[in-house]
Amino acid sequence: MSKFLKGTIILLLAGFVTRILGFINRIVIARFIGEEGVGLFMMAFPTLILVVTITQIGLPVAISKNVAEAEARGDFKKIKNILVVSLATTIALSLIFTPALILLAPVLSQTLFTDDRIYYPLVAIAPIVPIIAVSSVLRGYFQGRQNMKPAAYSQVLEQVVRIILIAVMTKAFLPYGIEYAAAGAMLASVAGELISLIYLVTTFKLKKRFPLRKNFFKQVHAGKSTFKELMDVAVPTLGSRMIGSIAWFFEPIVVAHSLAIAGVATTMATKQYGTLTGYAMPLLMLPSFVTYSLATSLVPAISEANSKNDGKLIEYRLQQALRFAFVTGGLAVVVLYILADPLMELMYGSTNGAYFIRLMAPFFLFYFYQGPLQASLQALNLARAAMINSLIGNIVKTAVIFLLATQPSFGIKGVALGIIVGFVLVTMLHFATVLKKISFTLYFRDYLKTFLVMGASAWVGYWVINHLSTTSKLSIVLTTTGSIVVTYVGLLIFLGLITRDELKRIPWIGPTLSKLAFK
Repeated sequence: MSKFLKGTIILLLAGFVTRILGFINRIVIARFIGEEGVGLFMMAFPTLILVVTITQIGLPVAISKNVAEAEARGDFKKIKNILVVSLATTIALSLIFTPALILLAPVLSQTLFTDDRIYYPLVAIAPIVPIIAVSSVLRGYFQGRQNMKPAAYSQVLEQVVRIILIAVMTKAFLPYGIEYAAAGAMLASVAGELISLIYLVTTFKLKKRFPLRKNFFKQVHAGKSTFKELMDVAVPTLGSRMIGSIAWFFEPIVVAHSLAIAGVATTMATKQYGTLTGYAMPLLMLPSFVTYSLATSLVPAISEANSKNDGKLIEYRLQQALRFAFVTGGLAVVVLYILADPLMELMYGSTNGAYFIRLMAPFFLFYFYQGPLQASLQALNLARAAMINSLIGNIVKTAVIFLLATQPSFGIKGVALGIIVGFVLVTMLHFATVLKKISFTLYFRDYLKTFLVMGASAWVGYWVINHLSTTSKLSIVLTTTGSIVVTYVGLLIFLGLITRDELKRIPWIGPTLSKLAFK
């Protein structure tokens, strides 16, 4: 099994566990603080992501790429230099921007947002910035060496700690007000990230091939060329992520003011935004752990192939990733579309948000495609092109949100439509850019077969859900999901969309399933 495939499987398993645990967190938060509390949480969260993005300055991808290339040459001195320079840079930036976030929190909550209660979650989450900064460097190092286990295990550990603390923290702060409960949820996130960092540091110390602290500051002063090499990749990557982070930062601000123009009260606007971004969006993005895993593994894999000028391997890796993203994304779309109402009621005790799932789910096939395409652009030294694509998409998204959400006939639905337009456009631009760089074959027949499989599975799902006699939401979800999955996977194997060789590589059950394949 190749490093790429092994690393992807590890990240897939960890990503699946992490997303499930993350959903438990979401459910606990929603049950304790409701739509309004979730709205406060989600309005503050983009500000954190913007600060973290600035602090990281695109280094995680650059570290992964440069470490992979140095590893291929056996240059461990270079790897150490990359780590030292990266740590010094991110720590220095975090020491600047963490206090800045705390000091600016009153201004942000009272001036930019329409709900000044956002101040408390903003202050509570600030300590997480330096923790994530150091963690991202270590994750980039391990990913560059195509060792995905530390990053995977740390993500699971973080979510477990959150689950343990989140109910305690929200319940303890709730008597003081909904804004304090949202701040308590943020503090649980800080604790989870801290434990994750401790694990990463311990793992690094056990597995390192060189003493990191020896001559640390001397390495920093001598690392100008390394810093420049990192910035060549990091700056365009930062540009791409900054565009996304800035757009996300302004999204709740634009939404709040747009809904106010449409005549929606502040409290109601916070609730509606919480329903969309805190209830519906996490469920829609649940399958993206697949594309995240593929994208993370693709950067070092394609970087290594690109350094050897192996065009065939680059196309093969990208084809693998995109086909897998499309097939798994198709199954997710069918399940979410058919089970929107029972899933929302089972998790949150309300069907609020089900409409958004049905509206947005079919278009999320584009979103699942976006991760592998962006990772490929970064690995092929086209991060600047990815940045421009993201800029165009986010400008259009923000414009559509403002144009539609200010209309009373659209309201919060206009926000959902703007989000759809944004990620569909970015994905199409990424795909066009990739096609200009590498030779790439589109297998239209396979895509048509996959749409056929999706249609047949959706029909089976509708039939099952309409003929079940039980009223238990859990039974409905499990039975219908099971029937859809069996139909979907069975048709994929029958139509040859999953080959015998690919099935054999699946741990434990692969050899048995491979006997069912025709090719």
